[in-house]
Amino acid sequence: MMRKTFAVPGVIALDDLLAGFPHAAACLDEGFKIVAVNNRFEAMTGYGRDVAVGVYADFIVRSNMGNSRGQVFQKVAESGEAASIEGDIINRSRKKVAVRFTVSRLRTKRGGRSKGLLLVLEDISGQQTSSQGVRLGGGRASDIIGHSPKMQAIFDIMPLMAHTEASILITGETGTGKDKIAETIHRNSSRGKYQFVKINCGALPPELLESELFGHVKGAFTGAVRDKQGMFKLADKGTIFLTEIGDMPLPLQVKLLSVLDDRAFYPVGGERKEKVDVRVIAATHRSLHDQVERRVFREDLFYRLNVLHIHLPPLREREGDIRFLLDYFLQDYATRLGKEVQTFSESALVHLLAYPYPGNIRELRNIVEYCANVCRKQDIGKDDLPRYLFDRLPVSRSADGLPVKPEPTGEVMRAVGDGAKKEIPITPATGRRVGGDNWTAIEKEMILQALTAGKGNRQKAAELLGWGRTTLWRKIRQYDLA
Repeated sequence: MMRKTFAVPGVIALDDLLAGFPHAAACLDEGFKIVAVNNRFEAMTGYGRDVAVGVYADFIVRSNMGNSRGQVFQKVAESGEAASIEGDIINRSRKKVAVRFTVSRLRTKRGGRSKGLLLVLEDISGQQTSSQGVRLGGGRASDIIGHSPKMQAIFDIMPLMAHTEASILITGETGTGKDKIAETIHRNSSRGKYQFVKINCGALPPELLESELFGHVKGAFTGAVRDKQGMFKLADKGTIFLTEIGDMPLPLQVKLLSVLDDRAFYPVGGERKEKVDVRVIAATHRSLHDQVERRVFREDLFYRLNVLHIHLPPLREREGDIRFLLDYFLQDYATRLGKEVQTFSESALVHLLAYPYPGNIRELRNIVEYCANVCRKQDIGKDDLPRYLFDRLPVSRSADGLPVKPEPTGEVMRAVGDGAKKEIPITPATGRRVGGDNWTAIEKEMILQALTAGKGNRQKAAELLGWGRTTLWRKIRQYDLA
């Protein structure tokens, strides 16, 4: 690997040079391997410098900008003319980010010999949003759309929240779009040109979550072979979005409170305090009031996060929005798939409008995607709908937003006894009937059966249950099955 001072030999280290760039930036060597990156590059791509350095840039910056096999890099290196292209990259979290991709050649002062390339990635998501007429307060904000009075009230208050520095707590059921609201507020704030870093507090074990949030120093624990910056440092001058904050362990809540108060923290194993300038937006589907009463969430942290509050209503309470969203997503998927599907038939709408959508917008969007894929006509009929819409039970929810009646994670067998129909879930993991006095007992048994069938492999168990891995992890913690 080339020395990191190859661009300015003996004068300036590349890491220091790139640190002054207002955008994500990286230096490549003559073979187009990454030599150095800045913090914004790490935050945008999701790859730390410990992973990215020494790897071909194409493998880290996966884009649609026609740079297959380094064609753009090669052209710039040979011609010396800088290239600027707009497109998208897919980062490590599989999130699409609109960027302006600029490549320029680096040469030696003597002889003008090419020594590599400078790659700059400017996040233009906010610019594209503006150019498309998407705005706050107009009934539509990025992917957040709706005409119901409850959503209009939220759209009205979002611009005010974007122009403050106070912490925001966003609550609402799963699938209501909390992350979209958080990102839209960030993009429309004075911090919008800096990074928006998202981390799921319920998806990682406590010790790993602390390292992800605050970073660690070399030797802090087994496997810490070099210093690593945490998400708070990567989000410096930008916004950090802490989703599922209600699942954060108590010891970490203390450290988060300290960061909010002091704007500084110690990396894991570190002795030097790191200062940061970060706005915090948190979200949860749980009731933090109940969490505080049960002493699993700190009251002082709750008040520190809950300076500003947005509660997103479930889709079933958004009057008129279901039909609007069905049409919106149908047009979107028809365009993407290149199909001539135009609308829903009356028979299909009867079921779609009566369905309670416990998964909210995420579930509605998935249903429309399914319909758009299987439909062979211009109108989506009843036969094009997912089968589970016809036998799914109405779902009520507890105070913390969790379903308290069984969801059809697998088949539902109807047994007739004493002249009345009774629904008994059958776990998809084993095909065995599960029972119990309440849904909690049933769900615990289903999880245990899935783990047994998957021989302890949680990924396999989640697939058998039809859940995401994060959901399974949360349920295991909730039922103390770890």
